[in-house]
This record gives sequence, C-alpha cells and structure tokens, in this order.
Amino acid sequence: MSMANIENQIFSSYQKNPELYDEIYDGEGKIKEVYQKLFDIYGEHSISDYVNLNSKAKSSFFNQGITFQVYGDNDVQEKIFPFDLFPRIIDPDEWDIIERGSIQRSKALNLFLWDIYHDKKILKDKVVPIDLITSSANYLDQMNGVNPPGGIYNHISGTDVIKHKDGKYYVLEDNIRCPSGVSYVICNRTALKKALFGVFNHYQTHTVTNYAENLLELLESVKPKGVDVPNVVVITPGMFNSAFYEHSYLAKTMGVELVEGRDLFVENDFVYMKTIKGPEKVDVIYRRIDDQFIDPLEFRPDSALGVPGLFAAYKKGNVTLANAPGTGVADDKAVYTYMPQIIKYYLNEEPILNNVHTYHCSRPDELKYVLEHIHELVIKPVDEAGGYGISIGNTLTKAKIEKVKLEIKESPRKYVAQPIMSLSVHPTYIDETESFEQRHVDLRTFTILGKDKEFVLKGGLTRVALKRGNLIVNSSQGGGSKDTWVLKKQ
Repeated sequence: MSMANIENQIFSSYQKNPELYDEIYDGEGKIKEVYQKLFDIYGEHSISDYVNLNSKAKSSFFNQGITFQVYGDNDVQEKIFPFDLFPRIIDPDEWDIIERGSIQRSKALNLFLWDIYHDKKILKDKVVPIDLITSSANYLDQMNGVNPPGGIYNHISGTDVIKHKDGKYYVLEDNIRCPSGVSYVICNRTALKKALFGVFNHYQTHTVTNYAENLLELLESVKPKGVDVPNVVVITPGMFNSAFYEHSYLAKTMGVELVEGRDLFVENDFVYMKTIKGPEKVDVIYRRIDDQFIDPLEFRPDSALGVPGLFAAYKKGNVTLANAPGTGVADDKAVYTYMPQIIKYYLNEEPILNNVHTYHCSRPDELKYVLEHIHELVIKPVDEAGGYGISIGNTLTKAKIEKVKLEIKESPRKYVAQPIMSLSVHPTYIDETESFEQRHVDLRTFTILGKDKEFVLKGGLTRVALKRGNLIVNSSQGGGSKDTWVLKKQ
C-alpha cells in the first residue's frame, strides 16, 4: 500500500500546525523514522477499525475497574481514563537523557531533604533562602533530626517533563509526596497489547510490567534496623479516593496487603495489622495518605484516616514510611526554581534536564515583571497539585487578569510564574470526531530510590490534553493518556 493511501485513510483529516513541535512529523512534514513502521501498520486499517478497537480498549479498562474522578464546577463524575491507541515512541538516546536526568533530580532532592532536616548547610550557605523553607506549608518541624531508614526520603518520585518546540526536554515539576499514575502506565500497555497484539512484533520495546517487583525490592531495601524479612503494606485513604484503583492495583501486584488506618494499631512503638489470626507486625508502609492525616496524635487530630501513635513509632526507627513525611517541602514549586543550584551544591554536576525559567512572586523585581506580563505567563500556586489553581495568561479575560493580580499581590509567596511553554503535540484519536488530531502531551517518569538501588520505569505516563489547544495535561482536568514505548538499543 502506498504512503499516499495511508495518509488518505486515517490521517486524511490530520491538520498539522507548523507553529507546534509534532512528535511524529519532522520540520519538513516527513514521518520520523522511528514512527514509520507504526504508521504503515496503522495505515492498513480504516477509521471504522479504530472506532471498534477504541471501544474494545475502553471495555478492557471498565472491566479492570480503572476509573478516576473528574471534579467539575458542580459535580464529581466517575470516568474511565481516556485512552488512545496511537502510542508515543521515545528512542534510546532520548530516553537516556530523561532517565539520567530523573535519577539526578531524585538523588539531589533526597540529599536536600536530609540537609534541611539536619545540618541545614544549604540554608546557612545562603544557596536557598531559609524563609522559603520555613514558610512552606509542607515543611514539618516534627521531622527535624529524624533519620529515615536507609537515609531515603523520596523513595518514589514523579518527574513531569515536556518537550519544547526547540526539541529539548524541560522539567515542569517534581512530585515527591505521593506521585500517582503508574498503574495507568501498566494498564495502557495491557490494553494496547489486547487491542493491537501484532504491533509489538515490529518494535523492541522495554517492558513496563516490572514496576511492582522493583517497588517491592525498593521497599524491602529500606526496612528498619534489625528486621530480616520485612512485612510491607500499602495504606490507602479508602475507596472514595480518586487514585484508589492504583492503591489496590499496586498492593495486588506486589503481593502485599492493602490497608486503611483502622486496620493498623500501635503498641509499645511498634505497628501491627489486625488479622483474623491476631496481630501481625508491620515494618514498611507505602503510604498514599497525605502527611497531615497519617497520625491524629501528631498532626490533624480530626483525621480518621491515620493511625494514632504511628509517627512516634516512625521516629524510633521501628517502621519505614515511604515516602517520608515532610518530603513535600522539596516539591514546592518555589523550591523547584533552585533545582539547578541544589544539583550543583550536593552532586557537583550540571543539571541534565533543563528547568523552565521561573519567576518568584516573593521577589519584588520579579513580582513587578509578573504583574506587567501576566498575559504571556502561566501563574501557578506553589503547593497545589492536580493542575488546580493554574492560570494561563493568554486565555484570561481582562477582568480575570485583574483578579489574578489581586490574588498575587495579597500573598506573593504563594505564586510562581513561568513563560507559556509550547508543549509538543502528538496525533491522538478523538472519539467525538472519530479522527486523529494534534494534542499537547507531557510525560511523567517514575523514579525509585532505595538503599543502593535506583530504577526508572522505562516508559512513563504520557498525558494528553484532550481539549483542543489546552496546555494543562492533568487527568483531574479532563486529560487522557497514551502508551509510551521506550525502544531498546539495537
């Protein structure tokens, strides 16, 4: 079948915007070599085949119970994670940069966390301003002087990376509290294999289904002192949490118990799980509950999700919490701006991945610039997750710009601003129009850091902004995702 035919069939209506960096086409409008084979295979099918395949993949998600909550203005809806049949391919050389860059950031952030809760050298040397740390909502005084088992704070990190129109990768943010999304990576792969089983014969792609065994290995590597065979559990806020599917999926694939706060209790500073056979000691807890809710005796007294006395057991070194409490201070978006200096300070290396230039509204001269240029900037609250509270300047009405200005002026420390980056686009199957269209994408990588262990999942979550032209690629904001193939070195 000739190329023209293929174009006619499934990409006949694909509109390329020359202003945007397309992941599949090069600057001259030719298909990039790594996608050629895929393009040929996909071109053998008509659009009605895709309509069928897409609904097949969807039912696979429903059957597995993979849904998440979308928070609208007035209601919360249960949706399946929008999934797309056209994968994103990353060649080995590009992946090498992403992987090394993710590990570098993870290590530097771990050393930074150790330092700010111990000697505070980086603050004394005035590389990072002290008030940036003390004013952070996620800085926990209670963690000062606490030594987490194995010396690890951020066992699991999610690094959000974009490809800019200059063809380089930039980090948008680091997520080291409870980064979610890894179960979608694995389920995307499973769904794609079911729908298009033959396509993997043509590409040597790294597996993503080895995540759970690596996670378990990591959790066992940071067991408390004196424990031979650790008992690991995953703690969840419960089935009403938007990421509950992921919590249960990871517990199941690691072969460990999924528990809620009420299933655990503390006695003599050790943690136990209630079982039908009587209490069972717990050594390592992979937690998917925020800091403030883990122990009502230490943090929020009204929390029914946590375990009374858990923090005291942790401080004594009798149980490991992953990620450690207080890690959130390092994924504050204002700390992000110091990442190049943090990497240099602890590792004596240049950053492998670029930071996006960021303005701190807490600095008077930068605040002035931001207030004058809101129309060409993205304004982000420093401690919000899930894409909430973000304002994209060129989409705002005059009235809204004035409102944002007031909010920033009221609490400048709460906001940072970045230039509007042009995220790369990727052909994406759109249900409504039953055709492939350009949509903006980013990538969340998952890095695991243990005692003498580092691992990056060779894939990651490519998130797609499904609304045309939208730059916020978050599932809570109605985004979707793609399977991401990292090719093996030939």
